[in-house]
Amino acid sequence: MTMIRPAAQPDRPRIEEIVEAAYAPWAEIIGARPIPMDADYTTLIAAGRVFVTDSGDGLIVLIPEDGTLLIENVAVDPARHGQGVGRTLLAFAEDHARALSLPSLRLYTNELMTPNIALYERLGYQETTREDIGGRNVVHMAKDLAPNPD
Repeated sequence: MTMIRPAAQPDRPRIEEIVEAAYAPWAEIIGARPIPMDADYTTLIAAGRVFVTDSGDGLIVLIPEDGTLLIENVAVDPARHGQGVGRTLLAFAEDHARALSLPSLRLYTNELMTPNIALYERLGYQETTREDIGGRNVVHMAKDLAPNPD
């Protein structure tokens, strides 16, 4: 069973390594560096926004907003793709949102990242809108959460 914990500053080099490895193949496809590749992980970790797997193979960046939890980034070591790490991180995001009493999740991804969009749709996310962010065509998606059964 994969455990997920808040990241600490000593995790930053591994976080940046995973993000670079996970998104580098997409940079050529979309013609720009994906937004998570240039994030300030020192600040995000200090703010308690980054969570990592205990095995060091994945991370998720979660930002509480008004009425929703933004999944800013989910990244998995490419050597672990297809092994359920991403799904585990996304399930953690749902639990985290519920713990914060937030009834929904939202995320965005580049429109060319079609495998990611398909995964999010299989997990219950629905497209809400599309927009251009700095020359990147982005698909916004959201998922309403059922309350935790008590």
